[in-house]
Amino acid sequence: MDPFRLCLALGPVAVYMLLLGAINISRRPFLLSGTRDAAVLGVAVSGLVIIGPVELFFPDAAAIRLGSYVWLLLLALYVMCLILVLLQLRPRLIVYNVAADELRPILADLVTRLDADARWAGDSLSLPNLKVQLHLDSLPTMRNVSLVANGPNQDPTGWQRLELELRSVLDQFEVSRNPRGLSLISAGLLITILIVLAIARDPQAVAQSLFDMFRL
Repeated sequence: MDPFRLCLALGPVAVYMLLLGAINISRRPFLLSGTRDAAVLGVAVSGLVIIGPVELFFPDAAAIRLGSYVWLLLLALYVMCLILVLLQLRPRLIVYNVAADELRPILADLVTRLDADARWAGDSLSLPNLKVQLHLDSLPTMRNVSLVANGPNQDPTGWQRLELELRSVLDQFEVSRNPRGLSLISAGLLITILIVLAIARDPQAVAQSLFDMFRL
């Protein structure tokens, strides 16, 4: 793989890993909606998509007529596909840098204030007045917990209220640092160093590859 394609493929991944590592070594939990989380992941893998499926099925006939502008159409197509996927996702909240046994008491106290009829059944939670049904799905190795919707019959307004209230509570909660966040940061830095070395070794080849790929 030439240096430019290497940068294009791994650059967004490196940034994603650095951000994820920074979140995990923080002393505060970080709440993110499933839609935003998937959107960030979509941006992180965009370079891999460009050098993979996009180049594999590149419309050469359109490139002859449109030149480099064809890349704007291809990027727009990718964005629209990503948006379509995001619109199909069920409601979900992701809490980074917190263990399930730490989050559950916080969530239990919160839902009793949000909905007096809230009921637990194992890891499942029902808030009938908010029209929200979910279950807890944890990733112990990375100390992340997801609140995933049960079934399609959900009220977006109820999820928005739950997200706002939970974020307000988590802002006042402090946790220990997750040492696994250092491994993410190390991996991100290693990838960044590889990219910088690849560019420094032959910058002219990188520039030429850029011009060739985008028909500039």
